[in-house]
Amino acid sequence: MADDAEALALARELADEFRAGAAERDQERRLPRAELERLSASGLLGVTVPREYGGADVSARTLAEIFRLLAGADASLAQIPQSHFVYINVLRRQGTPEQREFFFGEVLAGRRFGNAQSEAGTKHVQDIRTRLTPVPAAGENGAAGENGSGGAAGSGSGGDGVAAGSGSYLLNGQKHYSTGALFADWIPVLARAEDDALHVAYIPRDAPGVTVLDDWDGMGQRTTASGTVRLADVTVPADRVVPHHLTFQGPQLHGAVAQLLHAAIDAGIAAAALAEAAEFVRTKSRPWFESGYETAAEDPLLIQRFGELALQVRAGEALLAAAADAVDAATADLTDDSAAEASIAVAAAKVRAAEAAVETSSALFEVAGTRSALDSLNLNRYWRDARTHTLHDPVRWKVQHIGRYVLSGTRPPRHGLL
Repeated sequence: MADDAEALALARELADEFRAGAAERDQERRLPRAELERLSASGLLGVTVPREYGGADVSARTLAEIFRLLAGADASLAQIPQSHFVYINVLRRQGTPEQREFFFGEVLAGRRFGNAQSEAGTKHVQDIRTRLTPVPAAGENGAAGENGSGGAAGSGSGGDGVAAGSGSYLLNGQKHYSTGALFADWIPVLARAEDDALHVAYIPRDAPGVTVLDDWDGMGQRTTASGTVRLADVTVPADRVVPHHLTFQGPQLHGAVAQLLHAAIDAGIAAAALAEAAEFVRTKSRPWFESGYETAAEDPLLIQRFGELALQVRAGEALLAAAADAVDAATADLTDDSAAEASIAVAAAKVRAAEAAVETSSALFEVAGTRSALDSLNLNRYWRDARTHTLHDPVRWKVQHIGRYVLSGTRPPRHGLL
């Protein structure tokens, strides 16, 4: 992958390919394994790898547009690699040179990162109870730690690419909403170490003690396989662990980048729902008898409604582009002020894109009429995807942070959801 232009052209090509079977995949809950292999083979999953490691290092503006295009074709398929790019970003921020060299090489070879972050039944989303426990070195407490030399755990593609670290850990816990884990080569796991600090452990998908369940039964994004990951005494070499807590000790864009991609997915759903509605009205809807027009597309009340919906979609896309530009500007000159401006810009984009996705996907039926509700057409997938995806984190809190920033200049908090 050479540059941004090539990445965007490829994203458009792949979106056209993936759109063709999206409705059937959703209706049958047929997981997009072949499509993900195509995405990996294309090189698109490596576009944010820094140039010094062989990547294209595309802008946030380009990355957001890639996700918007893919989500417009298949929102489930676009959701799967969202965490992949987030955890590339973690390595850029906190990985050692050896870790970056190895894992960026994995990404450029087409290997995928999954996600094991959220936990069910805890107090709140940042109450992480999964634990990394140090394995005693040989001679300590009469025990010898397996893989104590820091070699790779499991039999995944991770082999022995990173210089030996110091010691190893045992990883235990259970994760939910683990989008991408079922299809991953590597699963980044959020866990707390002995000092209670937050770390990311990068573990091979097929490491001993790792169980990935396809038990996701959400009404929307049905083919993301966002199920459960169980971790039972998984051996993790120290050189596969990144100190994620350090990310939030200074100005950072971790949350802004992650949320930018979520906003792009919502914007893609909104645009696709609007396009689907327009096509249906032009080709299938009957005019209301009181309108006096020969076609539904001539009805001035429908024209008015389409104009209103288009304004919402365009506003979401405009704010998405502005947010991406703010992230790019902050990346070039990262300060407390530039990071805050980026987070607020992304929050605004996320609020508007989420609202546009839910309203437009619902209004599709309002403007298209009774026949659009046929289950065989599966047009409800847009609303189901929008309603499910926008539950990821509440936009009401983003509005609060925007309001405080405007009124008092209060910078948003440093965490991974803003």
